[in-house]
Amino acid sequence: MRKLFAALLASVALGLAGGAVADDKPEAPVAAPAVTAGAEAKLEAPVVPAVAVAAAAKPAETAAAPEAAPAPVPNKGDNAWLMVSTAFVILMCIPGLALFYGGLVRAKNMLSVLLQVFAVFSLISVLWVLYGYSIAFTEGSAFFGSLDKAFLKGITPDSVAATFSKGVVISEYIYVAFQGAFAAITVALILGAFAERIKFSAVLLFAVLWFTFSYLPVAHMVWYWAGPDAYTSAEAADAANATAGFLFQKGALDFAGGTVVHINAAVAGLVGAFMVGKRIGFGRESFAPHSLTLTIVGAALLWVGWFGFNAGSALEANGAAALAFVNTWVATAAAAFSWLLVEWLVKGKPSGLGAASGAVAGLVAITPAAGFVGPVGAIVMGLLAGAICLWGVNGLKRMLGADDSLDVFGVHGVGGILGAILTGVFAAPSLGGTGIWDYVANKAADTYSIADQVMVQATAVGITVVWSAVVAFVAYKLVDMFVGLRVAEDEEREGLDITSHGESAYHQ
Repeated sequence: MRKLFAALLASVALGLAGGAVADDKPEAPVAAPAVTAGAEAKLEAPVVPAVAVAAAAKPAETAAAPEAAPAPVPNKGDNAWLMVSTAFVILMCIPGLALFYGGLVRAKNMLSVLLQVFAVFSLISVLWVLYGYSIAFTEGSAFFGSLDKAFLKGITPDSVAATFSKGVVISEYIYVAFQGAFAAITVALILGAFAERIKFSAVLLFAVLWFTFSYLPVAHMVWYWAGPDAYTSAEAADAANATAGFLFQKGALDFAGGTVVHINAAVAGLVGAFMVGKRIGFGRESFAPHSLTLTIVGAALLWVGWFGFNAGSALEANGAAALAFVNTWVATAAAAFSWLLVEWLVKGKPSGLGAASGAVAGLVAITPAAGFVGPVGAIVMGLLAGAICLWGVNGLKRMLGADDSLDVFGVHGVGGILGAILTGVFAAPSLGGTGIWDYVANKAADTYSIADQVMVQATAVGITVVWSAVVAFVAYKLVDMFVGLRVAEDEEREGLDITSHGESAYHQ
């Protein structure tokens, strides 16, 4: 028995010894994690254990190959912020813009305005998916993209879109939706210029034509580029710029749509006011808003939604978005107060319509500058916008002689032009702005010329005005040829709610 027990102990001892020898064998070396381009940390030579060196010296074993850098993955926070921002932009249009415009017309046309905004938003949303996104945001010429992504071909839940930071991306689907909401509200803005007398069929046909031949090319000219990761050297930057939109190549700054949205839409609205003609009784009858309550509610919704419009245009939940958020807040407040004060001095009383109109003027003016100027610059821009847009809806409107029903050009045109030009001024680092980002050096450019940038901004304004005016004129002419622009006189007198849609906004 003792001999058997001794034999068992010997066997266990040998087994433990074998396990210890096995544990002493070094594992294969682990490859160092890949380092992304632009990392600022200086890498030191790794400390390698002596046993690993000895193991690596054996000819039978080879060192592991370094792993390739992983593809950028969208940050969930950035994606979430873009989803919220997109919902905010939709809120701006339906119900914000619809109520703002609807309250300004007479009661007999309230429903027609709500329906026009609702229908145009729906129509443009569909067209954006079918071909709009592809023409605006794919590589093509300096003025138009291609149809490579028509019907969102090739886009999947794994597809990504560039932001304004190297190595940072967002899911392309949410970028599609965000930009689509911009397109839809831009076309809807035009409706206020010829409210209360246009055919519903004319609205829809014009929307298709102008969206296709004015909004899409202007958006491509201003906003299309290859993305920051293409700017790795001066030569690469030149090559990337050559594929960008025309106004992007020129260096135009438009953070969230001063040219693309507001000037573009306002010019089309002004042309429409002339071509559709004045409302029956204009200058002789009262055209007072039927519900300033709804108009102020609509303006409040626009202000709230505009945080998504401007801050969302940073495409990331970062400091640039925070700057745009603050600027949108203070510029709007300054403009609303500025309009009220000037109105109080000139007319003797501050009005609710003045506060609402001033807020919208401030929102419009800060849009192109939101991510480029400092808060003090934003306040100055807001103060100027409130006073100058008040003149735009009174003095300028009388000078032009157009029946721009809801002052689309006076607010969005004048405010958009003012904001675009002043962006060139207040983006200067010397005035608290961010300057222009050099993506090759990955820092703000060392020099900034206010005069040069203002000239670039003025060029962008001029091209947008001319492009939109020409397209709008041709589109209105075509619409008039095929379906006619204006309802009959008796229908206009009775109101579009009943004559065009067979229902009323209110019942007594």
